[in-house]
This record gives sequence, C-alpha cells and structure tokens, in this order.
Amino acid sequence: MPVAISGSDSPQHRIFAMLDVDGDGAITRTEYLARVDRVASAMGRDPHHPVVAASRAAHEVVFQDMDADHNGRVTFEEYRTWVGHDAFERSCRPALGSLFDIADTDADGLLNRDEFTRLRTAAGNAATDADAAFDALDADRDGLVDRDAYLTGIRDFVTTGSSPMAAAYGAR
Repeated sequence: MPVAISGSDSPQHRIFAMLDVDGDGAITRTEYLARVDRVASAMGRDPHHPVVAASRAAHEVVFQDMDADHNGRVTFEEYRTWVGHDAFERSCRPALGSLFDIADTDADGLLNRDEFTRLRTAAGNAATDADAAFDALDADRDGLVDRDAYLTGIRDFVTTGSSPMAAAYGAR
C-alpha cells in the first residue's frame, strides 16, 4: 500500500512519489536505476549503448548522493534534505541530461514531441503531463525542445516549484 506523505502537492513530494515506484515510502537503488532502462527501452536504445551506460553511471552518482545513510533506501526526509539547487547542479543535471541524451537518438540536442513524451512517460510522468510540459517548454512553437530548456525547466520546478512545466504537474 502506498505511503501517504503530508503536503503531497509540493514539487518535492510529487517528484519523490514518482521515483518511489512501489509507493512504499522509500526510493530503492533498483527503482531509481530502472528509470534508465525504461527510457532506453522506450527509445529503442540497446541497453549496452555507451549513452545508456553513461546514464546508469550518472544515476548511480545521484542515488549515492541522495542516500545519506547509505542503506540502499532513500526516505522522503533524506530526499527533502538533499534536494535543492546545489544537488541539482552537482548530480541531477548530469543524470537528467543523460536521459535526454538517450532520447535524443540523432544527437542534435533537440527532442520532438514524440521523443519528449516517450522520455517523460518512461521516466515516470503521466503522458498528459508530458504533453503539457512539452507545450510549456516549446516557447517558439517550432515543435522541438532543447536540452537546456528541458533541464532548466526541471531544475526550476524541483528547486522553486516555479517553472514553465509547473502547470503540467498541477502546480501554479
């Protein structure tokens, strides 16, 4: 049964709940690293491709960074204490950027709506959230989202709750 966490509308609660796949109140290493394999599979990437291996390594760094007591489980309290601008720049940006790179199969630094949606849904977001997030990040309406806009949108949502993607998550 999923563990209820008070204040579950905050960006940190929303992200934690997405990462806690089984809803038991803790993110395990297996749950966290499985994101890479889900994104690789959704994008048709070979699990042994160098970009997938680099993403696994980047996600391992994030997990080790989050797991303050090094017991293989990240509680919400550990996550809440860890999350913020410094943690994002130190370890999340490389890990999330590596997921973008898996989805960017032509390595042009851009994702179209289909690539973006497959990335976001494989990473644990609802498809409707992915569509709304894409619309918010595609500021020039060219049908593409660049890597920097993607990472900046996530950073701003996670660290401040304010981002072009905030409405996609029901935040204001």
